[in-house]
Amino acid sequence: HEVVRLETLAERTAAGFRAAAGRGAGAGDAGEFTEALAGAVAHAARTAVAFKSVAAYRHGLALDPTPPADDAVRDAARGWLAAGAPRLTDPVLLRHLIALAVATGRPLQLHTGFGDPDLRLDHADPALLTGLARTTAGTGTDLVLLHCYPYHRQAAYLASVFPHVYADVGLTLTHTGPRATAVLAEFLELAPFGKLLFSTDAYGLPELYAVGAALFRTALTGVLGEWAASGAWSEADARRVGAMIAAENARRVYRLPAAGAPAGEG
Repeated sequence: HEVVRLETLAERTAAGFRAAAGRGAGAGDAGEFTEALAGAVAHAARTAVAFKSVAAYRHGLALDPTPPADDAVRDAARGWLAAGAPRLTDPVLLRHLIALAVATGRPLQLHTGFGDPDLRLDHADPALLTGLARTTAGTGTDLVLLHCYPYHRQAAYLASVFPHVYADVGLTLTHTGPRATAVLAEFLELAPFGKLLFSTDAYGLPELYAVGAALFRTALTGVLGEWAASGAWSEADARRVGAMIAAENARRVYRLPAAGAPAGEG
């Protein structure tokens, strides 16, 4: 199942647009490009299960949550194309991409929290997305906050107060190691159990997927097992919540078939 990164899609669309034109972008090209970009997002939505934005890297999450006006989008596109369509960092175009993705109804993943030195950590606090969560409530589009650490409690808060906000802390657990169980427990202090999605955030080496999955299982078993052992929960409750976090929540959010069901069912 494919998740499409919006910024990469825009950069690829710009490259194709300029190649097809066979010339530098002029004033009349901006409108055509924005139409091509909207078409590219709509086309991707036909097969992708979700979109993803790395605006945290490109500008930071303190973006105006409202969709930009059409003329502002065209002006921003004109300047970006005239500059040779380099790495997309323009806040107007980033907002426009998010609005296009939200309009498709597909879930939108958003990088939050730590990453590589390309981002400023204080600009990646998921609490900065509160405005976006408010403006997208009722649209039918779910927001999935990725990574979150060290702001996992802020992410848990957003997931607790907005019905369409979810979180994925897989990358967090692989970095916190022996403290993974404690970090997961901190997230679940506030976030509803139906709001946490399993992930490994692995890439490249196959071993990373195996290690990430094993660490997540170990941490989740530790948290749920402790609650069951304390008498606060029954073992049946722990198993039920474990199944939700391990797979059922993701199947619901990304509209995937139920286990054992043919594609298109569930």
